[in-house]
Amino acid sequence: MDENTAAADQRPFAPIGAVLRRVPFTTGFLVVVVLLGLAGGGLWRRLDQTSWFHDIAYGWPALREGSWWTPVTGWFFGLTPAQYFMMAVFFAAAVGWTEWRLGTARTALVCVSGQLAGVLGASVTVGLLAHTHLAWADRLAEVRDVGFTTAAVAALAAVSATLLSPWRLRVRAALVAYVAITFLFESTFADLMHVLAVLMWLPLGEKLFSRTEHGFWPRTRREVRMLAFAGLLVIAAVSVTVYFFPSDTLLGPTGDERGSLWSTLVTVVVIAVVADQLRRGRHWAWWVTVGYGTLHVVLTLVLLGVAIGTDYATTGAVTVGTALLWAGELALVYGGRGAFRVPARSRITEGALAGTDPAVAVRELLARHGGSTMSWMTTWPENKHWFAADGERCVTYQRHAGTVIALTDPIGPPDLLPDTIARFTDRCEADGLVPCLFSTTGAVAELAGELGWRSTQIAEDTIVDLPQLEFKGKAWQDIRSAINKANKEGVTFRMVHLDEEPFAVLAQVRAISEEWVGEKGLPEMGFTLGGVEEALDPAVRVGLAIDADGSVHGVTSWLPVYAPGGEIRGWTLDVMRRRPDGFRPVIEFLIASAAQTFKEEGAEIVSLSGAPLARSADAGNAEPIDRLLDGLGAAMEPYYGFRSLHSFKAKFQPRHEPVYLCYRDEADLPRIGIALTKAYLPEVSAKDLMALGAH
Repeated sequence: MDENTAAADQRPFAPIGAVLRRVPFTTGFLVVVVLLGLAGGGLWRRLDQTSWFHDIAYGWPALREGSWWTPVTGWFFGLTPAQYFMMAVFFAAAVGWTEWRLGTARTALVCVSGQLAGVLGASVTVGLLAHTHLAWADRLAEVRDVGFTTAAVAALAAVSATLLSPWRLRVRAALVAYVAITFLFESTFADLMHVLAVLMWLPLGEKLFSRTEHGFWPRTRREVRMLAFAGLLVIAAVSVTVYFFPSDTLLGPTGDERGSLWSTLVTVVVIAVVADQLRRGRHWAWWVTVGYGTLHVVLTLVLLGVAIGTDYATTGAVTVGTALLWAGELALVYGGRGAFRVPARSRITEGALAGTDPAVAVRELLARHGGSTMSWMTTWPENKHWFAADGERCVTYQRHAGTVIALTDPIGPPDLLPDTIARFTDRCEADGLVPCLFSTTGAVAELAGELGWRSTQIAEDTIVDLPQLEFKGKAWQDIRSAINKANKEGVTFRMVHLDEEPFAVLAQVRAISEEWVGEKGLPEMGFTLGGVEEALDPAVRVGLAIDADGSVHGVTSWLPVYAPGGEIRGWTLDVMRRRPDGFRPVIEFLIASAAQTFKEEGAEIVSLSGAPLARSADAGNAEPIDRLLDGLGAAMEPYYGFRSLHSFKAKFQPRHEPVYLCYRDEADLPRIGIALTKAYLPEVSAKDLMALGAH
């Protein structure tokens, strides 16, 4: 056999060798575990049946006897052959992944410290609680155990800090849910060790290893909804598990509280229905969750008080454990309440459109009468609508802080606009609310001025006229370079309907979008800024930049702009995301390719949309409100880059059309400012706003 043949024979194993060289700590530890398992016979029999088990097992009895070495020796063994196998697989996956991302030295530090903290902390905890009439502590105070899963749990907690959205939060949520549920409803010595390891390395990992993203709170509406959805399913799953697998836990035995099978199934079905509506962001489902969860927690606290103050046993493990899970769910849905603003789509109850679905009515009116470049945003599900009695006019709005924010121009016949504004204002005043018109065109701002309203420019719409569009001349050099570079690197453009794309493409688009949001200093913005959910509308077009391997490098979404009569006269840019490690000038390539496509289809314009709080005009001689908005735009620039985005769009040589905020009185501006903050940043906290103000 010659040298070339020998080298060829070894090549199939080369990737395995490369992986093993990257994870020496994981590999070395598992080799030691296997060798000790063979030497001690633990791979084919239970270790607690051997004469030397007490000499190597950890726990409170070992510390009480002075066996100080057991926290180390017990780490390398499994209690049964099945445990050996399952722990080895879990350790290889969790610690190997951690070592791949963190390196050998830091992974060893995490695993050793996490394991020792778990063993010693759990041993001392049950030792201190022994003889306190807590049956769980008395039982665990006599337990001797072995195993190395705590090190793997600590590794997962630490390495989660290196992940980007959405997996950063998902891994953490799954890990916390696992250790919390097993601790509450199984309560073994290992479960206590896992809890202590997670409590140690979640915050430490965040402090030591987090680089791009920081914090534990979800940053997108979709992530809040998905976590709330998963939380309810976990509560339902616990109900089923407890019924079929009762146990003796920290909070007591669960067998006496299982209830009937039918009651368990009914509970699961109800929770599943509400959970599905939470996933869709329905406001009524939020109220049901908050109401039922609060009732459950409060009743449990009352019953606990009765149980503590009397001899009457009124609570048990399932009641208290489930109440703790509900408390976590309540914290999530209340803290993320801005993600659950989608109104119930009840039928219109009065006027010519009585009995019609408002979502359908808005789209029909928009197609019939046309609208501005922002009018498609009125169809988004979190908005509410006011319809005139004649059924030909509509104002879309959101209500926050006692203020009604009407979004873009009212839809309807142009000659009836003054009457539409007046009637909508009367309706707001009848309800004791402050009205304002947000992101209106100059024509509507002028009409509002004739009715006594005031207005100020808040943004500029950037319009590219397509019939004359040609990427020629020095001004278009950057755009031509982006197109040429895409051709050289094999990146192609596709104009699609995202809802028709395969799962692999949709998953990449979601990941790119959520990673982009995760890099921001504040949560995801809403109101006039859509996301992937809005891009899934069948009426919306989506541009994708995809290479030969099927990897998505960037995505843009385009909202239709209707002319009267139902013809689409143009498209408005909404979502604009790029993969951080992908083809760099991908956004220039995507916008240019979309503009060419729309031009070939006969469209008149594309709007690159207005960047909030960004404009070309100098505010030196502006009114105080203008200077205030300029200052707010400067403060938000480090977080969202609106002004940088505005400058970027200048590459496409657009013309600018001003966008206005119309209000009736300067005294209304503070409330309007608060309402707009809530509309754009429903998830923002007081701490976030203080940080924003500090900059």
